[in-house]
This record gives sequence, structure tokens and C-alpha cells, in this order.
Amino acid sequence: ESACGSGSVMFREAYANVAAGFYDCVLAVGVEKITHTGTSLSTTLFSYCSDFFFEGGNGASFPGLFASIARAYLTKYKATEEDLAYVAVKNHENGLLNPKAHIRKAITVDDVLNSPVVASPLKVYDCCPFSDGASAVILCTEEFAKKVGNKYVKVIGSGRGGSPAAVQAREDITTIPSTIIAANQAYKMAGVTPKDIDFAEVHDCFTIAEIIDIEDLGFFKKGTGGIAAREGITHRNGEIPINPSGGLKSKGHPIGATGVGQVVEVFEQFTGSAGDRSVKDAETALTHNFGATGASAAVHIFQKV
Repeated sequence: ESACGSGSVMFREAYANVAAGFYDCVLAVGVEKITHTGTSLSTTLFSYCSDFFFEGGNGASFPGLFASIARAYLTKYKATEEDLAYVAVKNHENGLLNPKAHIRKAITVDDVLNSPVVASPLKVYDCCPFSDGASAVILCTEEFAKKVGNKYVKVIGSGRGGSPAAVQAREDITTIPSTIIAANQAYKMAGVTPKDIDFAEVHDCFTIAEIIDIEDLGFFKKGTGGIAAREGITHRNGEIPINPSGGLKSKGHPIGATGVGQVVEVFEQFTGSAGDRSVKDAETALTHNFGATGASAAVHIFQKV
């Protein structure tokens, strides 16, 4: 029901059941097997997760829809295709350090700019791959975790928001309202602000998505997220590391497993098992995952124990 955001919505439901006292321990699992269908059929199938009447049912695909969003952003904020390219380069650098990443390959800005056009201004390296994969996490009460004795991290904030499914129904397509709603809920619940977040895993299905995400999450003012990767601000050792796992762009996008996989990355970062991609001195982290072009979004905030 939440398309690419299904994993994080399922995680939120599991969290809510534990928090409400219905259960002491819940297993949350996300799974996807899609590559056997091929890129063309996969693209068509997933397009039906958009607004069917106005978009998917009339031939629109997610690369096409996000290309429209990218063009609107570049025009409105005078950003460049190079700004998009730097996001891809950064996430591929992070993916090189992730043994579970789908694409472990270093690329340059020129590689991105010279890759085949998918839907202008988006090129092949601006787009995440379809991936097969699975992720699982266990949510439990702190009392249960201490009794078992395994390592754990705390969930301190959770939020979920919705937006019109159709891109054409939005007043401004350079922002995703569901992200803002979910983020505000999570920040309020956790008692933190964007400045308190040490790193974030965000939904970078396309390079433009990461730029819009980090603005809507409050890390950057609108129109300024485009220079973040270019200037190293969002690099693994930057001021606010974004997608140290490699993100959807490099780690991959196994649709149903993506949201849960982001949580796994936080766990590995906070428990000393992230290896060379570890974010130094991180104590508070955020995950952000949306479905379709942002019809549904979920944000969670975690704290190291």
C-alpha cells in the first residue's frame, strides 16, 4: 500500500505495537524479488504505484515523473545537472565501503553527466537500480532487550505523513509534503531538531530525491540542498553525512526491504559493525523512506545506547 515506503511503514507498525504494550517483541521483515522480471516490465509494474488515472495508467514512469520534478527544481533554484551528479558520486563512494551494496563502483561527475539519458535531465547514474534483497529487525521493549543481553539501539521518534499521489495535484513539486509532516512528528516525539541528527539514511531513488529530502527534513534551506554533496557537507566525514550505506543509489533499492534496510544501517553504525563506512562519534540518526513520488513517507529517529 505504501509502495517503496512499505518497509518503513511496516517498521512503524511494529514499533507502535510494542510501544502500546500489545507485544514485548516483534520481528519486522522486508523482502523484494523483482530483477527476474527485467527492467522494462519492472518499470511498468512500479509505475502503477503512482496515480493510476493521471500518471501510471497513461504511460508515465517514475523516471519520467522525477525528471519533471528535477527540471522544476533546477529551473526554480538555478541548480545544475552537476549538482545532481555530485550526489551520485558521493553515494557510490559510500557504497564501495559497504560489502552488501548492489553497485560497488566508483564514478566521477563526468561519468554521470555522460551516461545515457533516461528522462532529461536524469541519466542512468542519476537513477537507483532495482534490487533483490531482504532486511529484518527485531523491535522489543528495553526491558526485554536487557534481559536477552544483545546489543540494541533506541527508537526515540516516529512519524508518518501523506501527500497527493498525483504530482500534478501539488502546488509545488520541488517539495514532498509527506516528508515534512513525518519529520515534524518524529522530531517532536524525539525532542530533537535537525541540528541534533548526526547522520541520516534518506530515500534517494533518484539524485534529485536526495536533494529534496535533505531540504524537507530541515537539514538545508529550500534551494540550497543542491550544493551539499558538491561542497562535501553530506559526505561521510562531512557536517551531516547522508546515506553512509551508499543509499538506494549504490546500496540498491529492494523495494519492500529498503525501509527496514535503512534501520539495519543505523544499528550497524551504532553497534560498531559498519566497518570503514562508520560515521565518527554518531549518537543520533534519522531514517527517511517514501513511497511513489511521496504519497506516503515515514521518518524514524534513533539514539545510540
